[in-house]
Amino acid sequence: MKIGIVIYGSLDTLSGGYMYDRMLVDYLRAQGDTVEILSLPWRNYAMHLGDNFRFKLPAGLNIVIEDELNHPSLLWANHRPHPYPVISLVHHLRCSEARPQWQNDVYRVIEKQYLQSVDGFIFNSETTRGVVNSLMDKSLPDVVAFPPTDRFGEAISEEEIKERGKKKELSILFLGNVIERKGLLTLLKAAKDLRPIVRVDVVGGLSAEPEYVKAVQTYITENELSSFVLLHGALNNDPLVEKLKQAHVLVVPSSYEGFGIVYLEGMGFGLPAIGTSLGAAKEVIEDGVTGFIIQPGDAQGLADRLQVLAEKRDLLLQMSRAARSRFLRQPKWNQTAHQIREFLLSFLE
Repeated sequence: MKIGIVIYGSLDTLSGGYMYDRMLVDYLRAQGDTVEILSLPWRNYAMHLGDNFRFKLPAGLNIVIEDELNHPSLLWANHRPHPYPVISLVHHLRCSEARPQWQNDVYRVIEKQYLQSVDGFIFNSETTRGVVNSLMDKSLPDVVAFPPTDRFGEAISEEEIKERGKKKELSILFLGNVIERKGLLTLLKAAKDLRPIVRVDVVGGLSAEPEYVKAVQTYITENELSSFVLLHGALNNDPLVEKLKQAHVLVVPSSYEGFGIVYLEGMGFGLPAIGTSLGAAKEVIEDGVTGFIIQPGDAQGLADRLQVLAEKRDLLLQMSRAARSRFLRQPKWNQTAHQIREFLLSFLE
């Protein structure tokens, strides 16, 4: 197959969605397919809408996959004649994120128009499928292909998990870009009154939302948290693995997650995960078993659960084992990538 994949910016961007796209490209190329990256520049939403006056889908391809993140740039391109199917890869909808209702109403109109312009969907979760189908006026072919969660392999042994649990302070890992949607301030508010029994390592890019990063840094300074809250920036490979091995619990209290690949990656290291009730985190986290589900923004509820894990190490060990078991039950990436390729081939038959 000759496949085009439409993204914003670089495929090497460090985030769960881009990792999905990147590993899909690697898999397709390994099967002998030709994959062309069609990159549009990152700009604000209004300027992305302006891409419709310039961008056209290229000729010479068999099929195109569009990351739904690019939806504002692709409305007219999809409606112009093109001789091949267009498939949307949906991680989550912009109109599902937490923001003022009137803004989401505007985004919903634009996203619905985009969603109606494609020929099929690749979804990363059942939650995302349900949200998209609720907007559609017609049924389109789709496949649910869970994100790649096995890039670290079997990362840690049960003996290492037991030994780690003996550390006095509870080591909390936040893993994700420092943006408002990921809820880092909720974690910091929860951790503020838990010193000296906790330590918080924040691993994630600091450039996406500078104003939010500044608010985080100001909160750390004003509340004298710098002795036990550390901002490491983006890490990958061995440094990231070390942080995952050292932690006891993964906390990413996002206002919305389309899937939450990070929760399962943490579970591969025996980390119970704490996420929120909006989005697909509850597809991954079984409340009270492999982690906890809280309401978005509930700092006190988060603090209560962290204190329980800090004080009851037998419960922490039990949940760590359950988390690792949940990770091992997740389909491997080659299985889900194979599903995607078979889905694409079905359009060409």
